[in-house]
Amino acid sequence: MAAEEQQGNEEQEKLRRAYAKRIRQMQVEQQKRELARKVLTPEAYERLMNVRMANGEVYSQLIDLVISLAQSGRATGRITEEQLKSILAKLTYRPETKIEFKHK
Repeated sequence: MAAEEQQGNEEQEKLRRAYAKRIRQMQVEQQKRELARKVLTPEAYERLMNVRMANGEVYSQLIDLVISLAQSGRATGRITEEQLKSILAKLTYRPETKIEFKHK
């Protein structure tokens, strides 16, 4: 019976740690969104949120890049939607593959 109780306590501790980790992740995400709202124009922020809904991985890369631009001082003033689109295009650029068929 003591072994079962020990196992139950371990599972509860794992759940508590997982919950605490998720809370920290949510807090960091909220801080990122607040900072992005400050450095982006409303239109650019709306586009960023659309990217978030469409592709979470690209959103993570984009928001990290926007925050680093703002913190390093390379972004003068607020980032406009056109500037954000340009950053997004550079971030997601993939050269077009060319397939050639050679007939004998």
